[in-house]
Amino acid sequence: MRLSSLPIQKVSAWTGRVAIVLIGACLAGCASYRAKPLPVQASSASSLSQLRGYTAGGQPLDSQAVQRLVLLNNPDLRSVQARHDAAQAQRRQDSVMPNPVLGGSAGYLLSGVGDATAWTASISEDVTALITLRPRREAARASADAVDASLLWEQWQTLGKARLLVIDLVEGDRLIQLQQQALDALAQRESRIIHAVDAGNMERVATASDLAAAADARATLDDLQRRRLDQQQQLAALLGLRPEVVVPLASPLPPANVDVASIREQADSISHRRPDLVALQLGYRAQEATLRAAVLAQFPPLSFGYAASQDNSRVRNGGPAVTFALPVFDQNQGNVAIARATREQLHVEYTTRLATSRDEVDALLAQYAQCHEQWLALLPAAHDAAQAAAQADQASRSGLLDLRNQVDLKVAAINRQMAVIATEQALLEQQAALELLVGSGMPTSLQQDPTAP
Repeated sequence: MRLSSLPIQKVSAWTGRVAIVLIGACLAGCASYRAKPLPVQASSASSLSQLRGYTAGGQPLDSQAVQRLVLLNNPDLRSVQARHDAAQAQRRQDSVMPNPVLGGSAGYLLSGVGDATAWTASISEDVTALITLRPRREAARASADAVDASLLWEQWQTLGKARLLVIDLVEGDRLIQLQQQALDALAQRESRIIHAVDAGNMERVATASDLAAAADARATLDDLQRRRLDQQQQLAALLGLRPEVVVPLASPLPPANVDVASIREQADSISHRRPDLVALQLGYRAQEATLRAAVLAQFPPLSFGYAASQDNSRVRNGGPAVTFALPVFDQNQGNVAIARATREQLHVEYTTRLATSRDEVDALLAQYAQCHEQWLALLPAAHDAAQAAAQADQASRSGLLDLRNQVDLKVAAINRQMAVIATEQALLEQQAALELLVGSGMPTSLQQDPTAP
């Protein structure tokens, strides 16, 4: 049956039903709004027992346990899922097909020849948007994956920071204990010297160096304690704890052991291991697709559809409808230039980051080798100093050595031992930094070519 043979009342009723169905379908897919007010107050956890994943028992935590708790409770990382959801929502929005466009109008007869209401109806689709749909979807997918890779790199860096803090706190405690021993010995000598000076048995000028040594030891201990408090507060913040909460840490730490060959092998594949480099590759892939879409969109914007109409004398007609813009002034050259310049910027940024990442690995390996040689050289010197201090202590008890020299030898041995610990701490920190740089231990899901189609 032809549309022109239908009575105008049936056409109007059919058109109304179609409109109601279309409006109902549109409303069914609409989202609703619900207010979500911000909290009036918020506070961090006041004890370890309030942390997610914490197993009660009071046992000191090793580095792996601390990193697991950081991953579950870090305030910044808790927003990762929300940012992932936002990126996926943006991906869906950028990948959606353009809606067809419906149009219509009614012309009521006001005067003149005629006996009916005129009307027009049309439906059209943006052909240009369909042409660019595939590269836009590729760009949206790559952009969402780039966000996920960036979030993974943020998690990895946060865990690396927690690992370094554990190293600094455990090794710092060893340094504080030794420095306290040195201060106790110097303070005991200082007390005797002051008593002798007050009694007139010694000249104050002759004791200036001894008193200065005690003051320096006290200042060094104060500095170590201040640094430890700051590091403890940083670790508490990473765990979402209040600043005054002390995290018990297991000690001693396993000695540093860097497999140089393995590190170099992992550095060769660093572009597929490091999430930040993967994110840059995915961002570049998204920009490639954006540039292709911009090039395709430089052709005249084209819409194709169907249009029908009726005049006041009931004459009806219908047929295909095409609209397009004349590319006289705007040929999308601006968007193409922007997309091309952005791609070049990402290319330079990725090339620079890749080169500097490998340079950083080589530099840290050289520092680790130098530090390891220094540590080997310190061991015999520290052993000799410890033996000399033990002999001096025995001689002092036998009355063969005065207190000043005995304390000097003891403090010298403690300083040598502290130098060994500081070097061991540096080795552990360099090992952690190397494994962070090469992405050692990253999920195997990143072992792929993110630039592959």
